[in-house]
Amino acid sequence: MRASQWVRAGLLLVILAFCSYGLYDEWPEIDPWIGQLHVYSIAGSVIAALAGSGCMMLAWRVLLADLGSRLPVLVAARVTFVAQLGKYVPGAVWSFAAHVELGHDYAVPRRRGAASVIVALALAVAVGLLIAACALPLASPAMARRYLFALAVVPVIAVCLVPPILHRILNAALRLIRQEPLEHPLSWRGLAMALGFTALGWVMLGLQAWFLLADVARDGPRSLLLALGAYALACSLALLLVIFPNGIGAREVIMVAALAPVLPRGAALAVAVMARVVTTVSDLTWGGVGLAIARRSRSTGSASRVAGSPVAGRHRKQAGRRAVGLDRQPEQPAAAAQRVPGTAG
Repeated sequence: MRASQWVRAGLLLVILAFCSYGLYDEWPEIDPWIGQLHVYSIAGSVIAALAGSGCMMLAWRVLLADLGSRLPVLVAARVTFVAQLGKYVPGAVWSFAAHVELGHDYAVPRRRGAASVIVALALAVAVGLLIAACALPLASPAMARRYLFALAVVPVIAVCLVPPILHRILNAALRLIRQEPLEHPLSWRGLAMALGFTALGWVMLGLQAWFLLADVARDGPRSLLLALGAYALACSLALLLVIFPNGIGAREVIMVAALAPVLPRGAALAVAVMARVVTTVSDLTWGGVGLAIARRSRSTGSASRVAGSPVAGRHRKQAGRRAVGLDRQPEQPAAAAQRVPGTAG
């Protein structure tokens, strides 16, 4: 176990070292384009990234509710955004395991938690590649031809997401990890609602890239389609490359390659790097929100336990009795006789 942890830490350091060297080597070409980005564009990009992550969280919540475990929005936010910090550790298993275990803290069976995360990821990849398939040909036909191999998986994923087929696939996966099968399949309604939130999330994430791209491309609607398609393609493919922590390096390479036919290399690198920075800010912000919700829940839970304890109940009863004068002890006969004239010997 310890050796495995060292391997993961070493892999993360190697990835970060290569990314840092590449950024240092390319910085003279990137720097002039970074200077063209406006503060309000970066702020808009951060807001869009936060909104996109929120939509993806709501999509997972809908799937989980459809499987039989309905969580309040704040609880779902806590589970999702704390678990997603595990994306920055090499290997997708950490974020996945955190999602399942944090959900289990709120009485979500592990099999439902695992199934909901798997379906949410499959939906994200399918919708992302579908958006790329629609947007890239309109923005640049040359780019679409270069990535046909990736877009070809969309029909396969779409067939696998049909509820009866998906139910069989999920139960087979649960058997492999020695979990009980699901009680019932996802409904068409639940899948459609999750699909809607996922599509809206990708649109928001595409706007995240477009706010940055618009400052260097200035190409009107074409730049919007380019941002939507390139970012959806880069993120979807990076989700499949689980050895890269949160797709670091892989996502940027794919995005630069997607933007290169229509942008100078320096501009494409600037957009990719700033999109990564914005994503990290969004993840840390939502992670902080999730931790704050968890801390507040623990404080409220502790107060409730203290308030419901027998000792606390006894103190409240005694305070009430004192308030109405019911806790006075009966006087001893000798003491009462001393205060009555003529009774003392």
